[in-house]
Amino acid sequence: MSDGLLLFRKNEILLCEASERLHLPTLDGLREWICDKAADLLHTAAFQYAFAMDQAEYYFCLNDETGPVADLLEEAVSRDEKWKYVPVRELRRDRRCTREMAYVMFTALHLREWYRGNVFCGSCGGRMKPASDERALDCSCCGKRIYPRINPAVIVGVTNGDQLLITRYADRPLAVDALVAGFTEIGETLEETVAREVMEEAGLKVRNIRYYKSQPWGVAADILSGFYCDVDGDPTVHRDPHELKSAVWTQRNEIQGQPDDLSLTNEMMLTFRDGKEPK
Repeated sequence: MSDGLLLFRKNEILLCEASERLHLPTLDGLREWICDKAADLLHTAAFQYAFAMDQAEYYFCLNDETGPVADLLEEAVSRDEKWKYVPVRELRRDRRCTREMAYVMFTALHLREWYRGNVFCGSCGGRMKPASDERALDCSCCGKRIYPRINPAVIVGVTNGDQLLITRYADRPLAVDALVAGFTEIGETLEETVAREVMEEAGLKVRNIRYYKSQPWGVAADILSGFYCDVDGDPTVHRDPHELKSAVWTQRNEIQGQPDDLSLTNEMMLTFRDGKEPK
Protein backbone atom coordinates (compact mmCIF):
# COMPACT_ATOMS: atom_id res chain seq x y z
CA MET A 1 0.00 0.00 0.00
CA SER A 2 2.66 2.47 -1.01
CA ASP A 3 0.88 4.42 -3.76
CA GLY A 4 -1.76 6.41 -1.89
CA LEU A 5 -3.95 6.36 1.21
CA LEU A 6 -7.33 8.10 1.03
CA LEU A 7 -7.89 9.30 4.60
CA PHE A 8 -11.08 11.27 5.17
CA ARG A 9 -12.65 13.42 7.84
CA LYS A 10 -16.23 13.87 6.63
CA ASN A 11 -15.86 15.61 3.24
CA GLU A 12 -12.20 16.51 3.80
CA ILE A 13 -9.19 14.49 2.73
CA LEU A 14 -5.72 14.38 4.29
CA LEU A 15 -3.02 15.91 2.05
CA CYS A 16 0.56 17.10 2.30
CA GLU A 17 1.24 20.70 1.25
CA ALA A 18 5.01 20.45 1.41
CA SER A 19 5.70 21.50 -2.19
CA GLU A 20 4.11 23.04 -5.26
CA ARG A 21 1.97 19.93 -5.59
CA LEU A 22 -0.43 18.30 -3.18
CA HIS A 23 0.35 14.73 -2.20
CA LEU A 24 -1.55 11.87 -0.62
CA PRO A 25 0.00 10.04 2.32
CA THR A 26 1.35 6.52 1.90
CA LEU A 27 1.47 3.82 4.54
CA ASP A 28 5.27 3.97 4.68
CA GLY A 29 5.09 7.75 4.84
CA LEU A 30 2.62 7.64 7.73
CA ARG A 31 4.90 5.35 9.69
CA GLU A 32 7.72 7.87 9.30
CA TRP A 33 5.46 10.86 9.95
CA ILE A 34 4.06 9.63 13.24
CA CYS A 35 6.17 8.39 16.12
CA ASP A 36 7.19 4.72 16.30
CA LYS A 37 5.08 4.10 19.39
CA ALA A 38 1.91 5.31 17.67
CA ALA A 39 2.76 3.52 14.41
CA ASP A 40 1.56 0.24 15.89
CA LEU A 41 -1.97 1.66 15.89
CA LEU A 42 -1.95 1.55 12.09
CA HIS A 43 -2.28 -2.22 12.34
CA THR A 44 -5.80 -1.68 13.68
CA ALA A 45 -6.77 0.29 10.57
CA ALA A 46 -9.31 -1.32 8.25
CA PHE A 47 -7.69 -0.80 4.85
CA GLN A 48 -9.82 -1.39 1.75
CA TYR A 49 -8.66 -1.32 -1.88
CA ALA A 50 -10.30 1.61 -3.67
CA PHE A 51 -9.09 1.63 -7.30
CA ALA A 52 -6.05 1.92 -9.54
CA MET A 53 -5.15 4.70 -11.95
CA ASP A 54 -2.11 4.70 -14.25
CA GLN A 55 -0.50 1.79 -12.37
CA ALA A 56 -0.94 3.57 -9.02
CA GLU A 57 -3.11 1.86 -6.40
CA TYR A 58 -5.22 3.70 -3.85
CA TYR A 59 -6.65 2.46 -0.56
CA PHE A 60 -9.26 3.63 1.94
CA CYS A 61 -9.03 3.38 5.67
CA LEU A 62 -12.62 2.51 6.60
CA ASN A 63 -12.17 3.45 10.26
CA ASP A 64 -10.30 6.72 9.66
CA GLU A 65 -13.00 8.87 11.30
CA THR A 66 -13.52 7.06 14.59
CA GLY A 67 -11.49 5.45 17.33
CA PRO A 68 -7.73 5.35 17.84
CA VAL A 69 -6.86 5.72 14.15
CA ALA A 70 -8.77 9.01 13.89
CA ASP A 71 -7.23 10.25 17.15
CA LEU A 72 -3.77 9.33 15.86
CA LEU A 73 -4.26 11.28 12.63
CA GLU A 74 -5.66 14.33 14.41
CA GLU A 75 -2.70 14.41 16.78
CA ALA A 76 -0.21 14.06 13.92
CA VAL A 77 -1.87 16.86 11.91
CA SER A 78 -1.73 19.17 14.92
CA ARG A 79 2.03 18.60 15.14
CA ASP A 80 2.93 19.21 11.48
CA GLU A 81 1.57 22.16 9.52
CA LYS A 82 2.51 20.54 6.19
CA TRP A 83 -0.31 18.04 6.65
CA LYS A 84 -3.92 19.13 6.75
CA TYR A 85 -7.45 18.08 5.93
CA VAL A 86 -8.69 19.84 2.78
CA PRO A 87 -12.34 19.96 1.57
CA VAL A 88 -12.51 17.83 -1.59
CA ARG A 89 -14.78 20.34 -3.35
CA GLU A 90 -12.14 23.05 -2.99
CA LEU A 91 -9.50 21.02 -4.81
CA ARG A 92 -10.94 21.75 -8.26
CA ARG A 93 -9.78 25.37 -7.93
CA ASP A 94 -6.44 24.64 -6.26
CA ARG A 95 -3.63 25.09 -8.80
CA ARG A 96 -1.47 22.64 -6.89
CA CYS A 97 -3.93 19.86 -7.72
CA THR A 98 -3.55 18.31 -11.16
CA ARG A 99 -6.54 17.14 -13.21
CA GLU A 100 -5.53 13.54 -12.55
CA MET A 101 -5.32 14.11 -8.81
CA ALA A 102 -8.67 15.90 -8.78
CA TYR A 103 -10.20 12.90 -10.55
CA VAL A 104 -8.73 10.58 -7.92
CA MET A 105 -10.12 12.74 -5.08
CA PHE A 106 -13.61 13.09 -6.58
CA THR A 107 -13.86 9.37 -7.29
CA ALA A 108 -12.54 8.54 -3.84
CA LEU A 109 -15.14 10.76 -2.18
CA HIS A 110 -17.90 9.07 -4.20
CA LEU A 111 -16.82 5.61 -3.08
CA ARG A 112 -16.04 6.66 0.49
CA GLU A 113 -19.52 8.10 0.95
CA TRP A 114 -20.99 4.85 -0.36
CA TYR A 115 -18.99 2.73 2.07
CA ARG A 116 -19.77 5.06 4.96
CA GLY A 117 -23.50 5.15 4.14
CA ASN A 118 -23.87 1.37 3.93
CA VAL A 119 -22.34 0.02 7.11
CA PHE A 120 -25.56 -1.85 7.83
CA CYS A 121 -28.00 -3.71 5.59
CA GLY A 122 -31.11 -1.76 4.61
CA SER A 123 -33.20 -4.95 4.65
CA CYS A 124 -32.31 -6.70 7.90
CA GLY A 125 -29.87 -4.40 9.72
CA GLY A 126 -26.96 -6.83 9.54
CA ARG A 127 -23.41 -5.56 9.10
CA MET A 128 -22.19 -5.19 5.52
CA LYS A 129 -18.79 -6.45 4.39
CA PRO A 130 -16.86 -5.95 1.13
CA ALA A 131 -17.47 -8.68 -1.44
CA SER A 132 -14.42 -10.69 -2.49
CA ASP A 133 -15.20 -10.95 -6.20
CA GLU A 134 -16.39 -7.49 -7.28
CA ARG A 135 -17.12 -3.94 -6.18
CA ALA A 136 -20.04 -4.69 -3.90
CA LEU A 137 -21.07 -5.07 -0.27
CA ASP A 138 -22.64 -8.24 1.15
CA CYS A 139 -24.84 -8.49 4.23
CA SER A 140 -23.32 -10.87 6.76
CA CYS A 141 -26.82 -11.91 7.90
CA CYS A 142 -29.24 -12.14 4.96
CA GLY A 143 -26.70 -12.19 2.12
CA LYS A 144 -28.13 -9.18 0.27
CA ARG A 145 -25.60 -7.66 -2.17
CA ILE A 146 -25.55 -3.96 -3.03
CA TYR A 147 -23.50 -2.00 -5.55
CA PRO A 148 -22.21 1.60 -5.55
CA ARG A 149 -24.91 4.13 -6.24
CA ILE A 150 -24.42 6.27 -9.33
CA ASN A 151 -26.85 9.13 -10.00
CA PRO A 152 -27.54 9.83 -13.70
CA ALA A 153 -27.80 13.52 -14.56
CA VAL A 154 -27.70 15.76 -17.62
CA ILE A 155 -25.85 18.95 -18.56
CA VAL A 156 -27.68 20.86 -21.29
CA GLY A 157 -26.33 23.42 -23.73
CA VAL A 158 -29.49 25.12 -25.02
CA THR A 159 -28.76 26.99 -28.25
CA ASN A 160 -30.54 29.70 -30.23
CA GLY A 161 -28.49 30.23 -33.38
CA ASP A 162 -25.19 31.70 -32.22
CA GLN A 163 -26.40 32.11 -28.65
CA LEU A 164 -26.05 29.74 -25.70
CA LEU A 165 -28.21 29.85 -22.57
CA ILE A 166 -25.80 30.62 -19.72
CA THR A 167 -27.17 30.18 -16.20
CA ARG A 168 -26.17 30.71 -12.60
CA TYR A 169 -27.57 28.58 -9.82
CA ALA A 170 -29.75 30.20 -7.17
CA ASP A 171 -28.33 28.23 -4.23
CA ARG A 172 -24.58 28.54 -4.79
CA PRO A 173 -22.51 31.04 -2.78
CA LEU A 174 -19.92 31.23 -5.56
CA ALA A 175 -21.25 32.92 -8.71
CA VAL A 176 -20.04 30.78 -11.63
CA ASP A 177 -21.46 30.51 -15.14
CA ALA A 178 -23.18 27.19 -15.76
CA LEU A 179 -25.70 25.39 -17.98
CA VAL A 180 -29.10 23.90 -17.33
CA ALA A 181 -28.66 20.65 -15.42
CA GLY A 182 -30.63 18.10 -13.46
CA PHE A 183 -31.06 14.51 -12.34
CA THR A 184 -32.85 11.82 -14.33
CA GLU A 185 -36.03 10.55 -12.72
CA ILE A 186 -37.24 6.95 -12.57
CA GLY A 187 -38.83 5.86 -15.85
CA GLU A 188 -37.30 8.74 -17.79
CA THR A 189 -34.88 8.65 -20.73
CA LEU A 190 -31.93 11.02 -20.76
CA GLU A 191 -33.49 12.92 -23.66
CA GLU A 192 -36.71 13.33 -21.69
CA THR A 193 -34.67 14.63 -18.77
CA VAL A 194 -33.14 17.26 -21.07
CA ALA A 195 -36.54 18.51 -22.24
CA ARG A 196 -38.04 18.49 -18.74
CA GLU A 197 -35.15 20.27 -17.03
CA VAL A 198 -34.99 23.02 -19.67
CA MET A 199 -38.75 23.58 -19.35
CA GLU A 200 -38.67 23.56 -15.55
CA GLU A 201 -35.66 25.85 -15.16
CA ALA A 202 -36.01 28.17 -18.14
CA GLY A 203 -39.56 27.70 -19.48
CA LEU A 204 -38.32 26.75 -22.97
CA LYS A 205 -39.28 24.01 -25.38
CA VAL A 206 -36.40 22.31 -27.20
CA ARG A 207 -35.76 20.14 -30.26
CA ASN A 208 -32.82 18.46 -32.02
CA ILE A 209 -31.44 16.98 -28.80
CA ARG A 210 -27.98 15.53 -29.51
CA TYR A 211 -25.50 13.79 -27.26
CA TYR A 212 -22.03 15.27 -26.67
CA LYS A 213 -20.11 13.23 -24.05
CA SER A 214 -20.21 12.10 -20.41
CA GLN A 215 -18.21 12.67 -17.23
CA PRO A 216 -18.17 11.02 -13.80
CA TRP A 217 -18.60 13.61 -11.06
CA GLY A 218 -17.87 11.96 -7.75
CA VAL A 219 -18.55 14.95 -5.50
CA ALA A 220 -22.26 14.39 -6.17
CA ALA A 221 -22.06 10.66 -6.99
CA ASP A 222 -23.10 11.49 -10.56
CA ILE A 223 -22.52 10.30 -14.07
CA LEU A 224 -23.14 13.42 -16.15
CA SER A 225 -24.35 13.16 -19.75
CA GLY A 226 -23.85 16.27 -21.83
CA PHE A 227 -26.37 17.25 -24.51
CA TYR A 228 -26.90 20.17 -26.85
CA CYS A 229 -30.36 21.11 -28.09
CA ASP A 230 -32.04 23.95 -30.01
CA VAL A 231 -34.78 26.17 -28.63
CA ASP A 232 -38.11 25.30 -30.22
CA GLY A 233 -40.28 28.33 -30.85
CA ASP A 234 -40.38 31.37 -28.56
CA PRO A 235 -36.89 31.97 -27.04
CA THR A 236 -38.21 34.12 -24.19
CA VAL A 237 -36.78 32.75 -20.94
CA HIS A 238 -39.14 32.18 -18.00
CA ARG A 239 -36.64 31.49 -15.23
CA ASP A 240 -37.50 29.48 -12.13
CA PRO A 241 -36.11 31.71 -9.34
CA HIS A 242 -35.85 28.74 -6.97
CA GLU A 243 -33.47 26.99 -9.38
CA LEU A 244 -31.62 29.79 -11.15
CA LYS A 245 -30.28 33.19 -10.19
CA SER A 246 -29.96 34.09 -13.87
CA ALA A 247 -30.48 32.60 -17.34
CA VAL A 248 -29.21 34.72 -20.23
CA TRP A 249 -28.78 34.13 -23.97
CA THR A 250 -25.08 34.76 -24.59
CA GLN A 251 -23.27 35.27 -27.90
CA ARG A 252 -20.45 32.84 -28.72
CA ASN A 253 -17.71 35.46 -28.47
CA GLU A 254 -18.99 36.62 -25.05
CA ILE A 255 -18.78 33.21 -23.35
CA GLN A 256 -16.22 33.28 -20.52
CA GLY A 257 -16.34 29.74 -19.17
CA GLN A 258 -15.53 28.75 -15.60
CA PRO A 259 -12.46 29.51 -13.45
CA ASP A 260 -11.15 25.94 -13.83
CA ASP A 261 -11.16 23.45 -16.69
CA LEU A 262 -12.27 20.31 -14.85
CA SER A 263 -15.99 20.22 -15.54
CA LEU A 264 -17.99 18.98 -18.51
CA THR A 265 -20.05 22.16 -18.16
CA ASN A 266 -17.01 24.33 -18.83
CA GLU A 267 -15.93 22.18 -21.78
CA MET A 268 -19.38 22.42 -23.34
CA MET A 269 -19.48 26.19 -22.99
CA LEU A 270 -16.07 26.59 -24.62
CA THR A 271 -16.91 24.04 -27.32
CA PHE A 272 -19.92 26.14 -28.31
CA ARG A 273 -17.86 29.33 -28.10
CA ASP A 274 -15.43 27.84 -30.62
CA GLY A 275 -18.23 26.64 -32.93
CA LYS A 276 -17.37 22.95 -32.44
CA GLU A 277 -20.60 21.69 -30.89
CA PRO A 278 -22.38 18.76 -32.61
CA LYS A 279 -25.01 20.03 -35.06
